[in-house]
Amino acid sequence: MTSTISDSTSVVDRVALAREIGESLRPEVPERDRTGEISVAAFDLLRSSGLSAALVPVEFGGGGASHAEMGAILRELGRHDPSTAVAFAMHSHLVAAQVWRHKHGVDASAVFAKVAAGAILVSTGASDWVDSNGEAVRVEGGYRVGARKAPASGCEVGDVLVTSVRCGAEVLHCAIPMSAPGVRIEKTWDAFGLRASGSHTVVLEEVFVPDAAVSMVRPAGVWPPVLNVVIGAALPLVLAAYLGVADAAVELTAGLLAGRSEPHTVQSAGEMLNAYTTAADLIAAMFGDSDDLMFPSTEEYASRTLSRKTVAADALITTVRLAIETTGGAGYSRTCELERLYRDVHGCQFHPLPRAKQTRFSGRVLLGHGPLG
Repeated sequence: MTSTISDSTSVVDRVALAREIGESLRPEVPERDRTGEISVAAFDLLRSSGLSAALVPVEFGGGGASHAEMGAILRELGRHDPSTAVAFAMHSHLVAAQVWRHKHGVDASAVFAKVAAGAILVSTGASDWVDSNGEAVRVEGGYRVGARKAPASGCEVGDVLVTSVRCGAEVLHCAIPMSAPGVRIEKTWDAFGLRASGSHTVVLEEVFVPDAAVSMVRPAGVWPPVLNVVIGAALPLVLAAYLGVADAAVELTAGLLAGRSEPHTVQSAGEMLNAYTTAADLIAAMFGDSDDLMFPSTEEYASRTLSRKTVAADALITTVRLAIETTGGAGYSRTCELERLYRDVHGCQFHPLPRAKQTRFSGRVLLGHGPLG
């Protein structure tokens, strides 16, 4: 029986609980990597244990975990089951953004109530970004929506799609139940790594979205301050899951090569440790600057977070690459876990923003031009 958390559960207990869940999932990870099937059981455990509501403030029925504590949970899950950890990070970052709003005086009780009751949130933000896609048409009492949203990690186990849709010159932000008429999933996710993250396409066909489900209407093509919040809340959590992948690679390498003393092996191991330390320190700095989701919603803050994300992603990939190089042929074999970890860790470079877009964003912000252009 998996343990559960309460408002008095410490970060150590939560991480121990994540470890317990991760270890229970680990034996099936290779098979799910082969088939590409998400673990429904994993998300059932995350719900029943309370970890899916760990970030929700105590007064709203959650665990009251801090931003950094949630990062530690995702990191531990990432050591055992990267696909589940990254998909869970998509849910967690949406909750974190609502915690930021709550701490800045905005009512987020409706979302908290759903998550505390066990709802898993599904994000489409990476593909929507500033301009979004799809089409929303005004009808009586709301909008009629059509769109294709991909990737939508965890959509097969999700309850609420948190998305945005283009409506003429505006963008609507809304929440749509995955059970709503006209919502369906196309199994399009067949990727190099994170094969069991369930990052399929959610298709919206003539879906009715009531006015009450629309949280924001903003102009398209203009940088929205809400993305500063999303970037600051999301990226530390997402990268924490990938840091767990690097943890597993370094641990496995150390175990495989314990006692080896060849100069080239020792040097490669040291280079691996340098990259690993760089990634871990950058991600820790992201959580430190977050000030437990009290960070300022500014373009400068978003730019700094994105810069750290790019450098940390490079260091994470380098860590696992050097793990394979250090172990030699063993690490290159599909019989070794490092092969899968290397494929999985590459997912970190595709979260907003990829390097070329990030450097342009950060350069424009530094030089006073605004992020877009």
